[in-house]
Amino acid sequence: MPTFLEWVRGLWQTTGFDNLVWQQPVMWLLGGLLIYLAVRRGFEPLLLLPIGMGAILVNAAPELVADPQGGMAGGLFHYFMYGIHLEIFPPLIFLGVGALTDFGPLIAAPYTLFLGAAAQFGIFATVVGAVLLGFTHQEAASIGIIGGADGPTTIFVTNKLAPHLMGSVMVAAYSYMSLVPVIQPPIIRLLTTRKERSVRMAQLRPVSRRERVLFAIVTMILCVLVVPAAASLFGMLMLGNLLRESRVADRLSSAAQNEIINIVTLLLGLCVGMNMHYAQFLTWDCIKILVLGAVAFSFATAGGVMLGKLMYVLTGGKVNPMIGAAGVSAVPMAARVVQLVAHEEDPECFVLMHAMGPNVAGVIGSAVAAGVLIAILK
Repeated sequence: MPTFLEWVRGLWQTTGFDNLVWQQPVMWLLGGLLIYLAVRRGFEPLLLLPIGMGAILVNAAPELVADPQGGMAGGLFHYFMYGIHLEIFPPLIFLGVGALTDFGPLIAAPYTLFLGAAAQFGIFATVVGAVLLGFTHQEAASIGIIGGADGPTTIFVTNKLAPHLMGSVMVAAYSYMSLVPVIQPPIIRLLTTRKERSVRMAQLRPVSRRERVLFAIVTMILCVLVVPAAASLFGMLMLGNLLRESRVADRLSSAAQNEIINIVTLLLGLCVGMNMHYAQFLTWDCIKILVLGAVAFSFATAGGVMLGKLMYVLTGGKVNPMIGAAGVSAVPMAARVVQLVAHEEDPECFVLMHAMGPNVAGVIGSAVAAGVLIAILK
């Protein structure tokens, strides 16, 4: 019969304290920081809250994501991960994004498509930089796509090309998406003059329902033919938009805009956090990825602004170059940031709808970039 001390020792060994290492509390603090940014600073709370909680949870009980057939606990969390590994969550997020997105500003001002394309410069520039730092081409592509500021697309590419980087890449992507109001304004002010930031643009023309419906169908066909590797993203994006713009499927459109995207966002955020196990996260490669992610996002913003400046010159000052910064696909946050900066320069300057053109074009552009990278490197 065991003694009291042996009984206590055996009880202790059944707890998580027995194998506790210093890296676990570090990750708890990091998860707590993400929760703090969501609660106190208002940075993307719908994403950072589940990500922060997931990070704390997986570093307190790593067995939660283990294979349940191995006799470990937490089979539910293990199966949640299939939403990422089987590429279920990203297309469903795109369905909701499509249902929430108004492509009218892009249709009314087609030239803004080029601003969305210019913002993808950050992706390809960072791919080159990551290769020079010793990452493989597949890893570099997964890191570079962070510059698109599109979390689902980043997950889609990383799962296909470098799944072992999933935790670091996803955290970088969603962190920089939430920090758009912090990162973009200094870059915009650095690259533009006050006169350029104060440009008042002409009101956009109305866009008919027929144009909107045809845009969804034609764009889907063209994008799928050009980059079939990203067909699931384009298909769901434009299906969601068709549900919105057809105005004959309000229940489905409402479900895509609310219940579906909310549930998937919750599960996706939790899975992102549960990919932040300390063994994969607290490494030098992870630090490099976070730095390269910031570079990618900064270059993407700068690329859009610089093309905006060129359009400003070519149109005789009719285009506010700041709208190019909205070419990253953080919809609609990037467009709102541009409007905020414009309002600071001139309270009567309203460029929000003009910025929405490159902003929604950035969604398409980042998915195209993703498809190109997958087609070349997979």
